[in-house]
Amino acid sequence: MFEFLRARLRQGTRTTPFPVDRGELPERFRGLPVVQPPPCRDPQTVPSSFVTATADGRPALDVGACLFSPEEAGCTTAGTVTYSRDYRLASSTREGLVSTTAEIELAQALERSARRLFGRSLRLRSVVAGSCGGCEAELVALGNVVFDLARFGIQFVASPRHADGIVITGAFSRNMQVALANTWEATPAPRLVIAVGACAIAGGPFHGSPEIGHPPGDGIKVDLYVPGCPPHPLTLIDGLLRLLDRLPATRHRDSAAETRTSTA
Repeated sequence: MFEFLRARLRQGTRTTPFPVDRGELPERFRGLPVVQPPPCRDPQTVPSSFVTATADGRPALDVGACLFSPEEAGCTTAGTVTYSRDYRLASSTREGLVSTTAEIELAQALERSARRLFGRSLRLRSVVAGSCGGCEAELVALGNVVFDLARFGIQFVASPRHADGIVITGAFSRNMQVALANTWEATPAPRLVIAVGACAIAGGPFHGSPEIGHPPGDGIKVDLYVPGCPPHPLTLIDGLLRLLDRLPATRHRDSAAETRTSTA
């Protein structure tokens, strides 16, 4: 027993502090996409709807549709795209994830009345609307000793009737429409909706398929969009804490000093 206690003391605290120094993230980490104009001489075809065009023809990056794959980086019609090591990606609006200036609008805090209800104790019900399982694995990781989401008063529950909101993952397959609608109806009002991952936000690699509905479903207002394929647990924590007004609301641009890129 004493040997066990000594070993635990030597190990120290394993829980990641938050906010996290982005320098601690590994080199291979793929965070906020950054584009460096002008357009490349020989652009490649991006295998997703990540690179889009505005009404006036300007190239834009849709972070909500990004699969964070190596194929989406490099030479594109928007310019040279790289991945930073910035995990701050969540936004309160779908439009906030589309950028022509290498900046995105981070999540804004809920209204005061909502923060009074959810600020100290937030219970969420997960709904898998047609997923590969990647996003759910990251949601499970939120409960381990490294990330420990419960320290912020946020936990997942088994029943929507005990929840303050739902977390939607997956591409919103038509077979899950009724289940998602029933879970939404069973969650007491006022309730939150959080769309997690490229599939829940924009259909992911299945975008345009006739088997995929309009994410996350007609008549369901989303309060927080968390992009990624899958999103890192730190991205989820950052978005949730901003929603609860525990982090400063800001619109951020990656500067050369804070951005370390990787196309690996």
